[in-house]
Amino acid sequence: MSTYLLVHGAWHSGQCWERVVPFLTSAGHRVLAPSLTGHGDKAHLLSPEVGLDTHVDDIVTLITEEDLTEVVLVGHSYAGLVISSAANRAPDRIAHLVYLDAMVPEDGESAADVMPLTQGMIDLAAKSDGGWRVPPPELPPSSGLFGVTDPVDVAWLRTMLSDQSVRCFQQPVRLDNPAVNGIPRTHIHCVAGVPKGYERRSVPAIQPNGSPAQVWELPTGHDCMITLPGELAELLLKLG
Repeated sequence: MSTYLLVHGAWHSGQCWERVVPFLTSAGHRVLAPSLTGHGDKAHLLSPEVGLDTHVDDIVTLITEEDLTEVVLVGHSYAGLVISSAANRAPDRIAHLVYLDAMVPEDGESAADVMPLTQGMIDLAAKSDGGWRVPPPELPPSSGLFGVTDPVDVAWLRTMLSDQSVRCFQQPVRLDNPAVNGIPRTHIHCVAGVPKGYERRSVPAIQPNGSPAQVWELPTGHDCMITLPGELAELLLKLG
């Protein structure tokens, strides 16, 4: 039995994994899908002080309090930064890192460094009331809401979205523990309906641990846990 720790991306909550969890638990695995501070059942905690470091603390605290080991740590989108820093702090507890259509940072980089279009959201937030809230982005209906186009699914997704603190996109990742380089990685890319202006970093042919890169693709939009939960779970189960 493996432990899957599923970390949602910006603006979402742990509820977004609801369709994936049953596939993993029915295979005998333990699954945790928490909401990060400022989201879901913790939405009331959102403040200007909430940042990337807050969310890394959320995950590291959960791992240590639950005494989790051999964790398959999955980060979606912005959470690629969260799982990177979390693994840096607790590398001995992580069996595998999964970057799910995620930002993949280098040491010292922020979300704005990894994905420059994020800077535009930061600039808009600076002009808003309070100067720190970043609302969920709206794309043309043809692109869907985070790649979700089915009207019923879009309505459900909207119930779990909330503003993000700008500090999440500004704080840098820390990858100064050499032990983190030994953790195997898998990258899962969602390749349908990629928004204009979105540029994904290429994955180096060799992982930091010296193994060949493992990159899988799903023929769907960004929020694959909503649009293709079974197919996503099938890939994740290969790692457990």
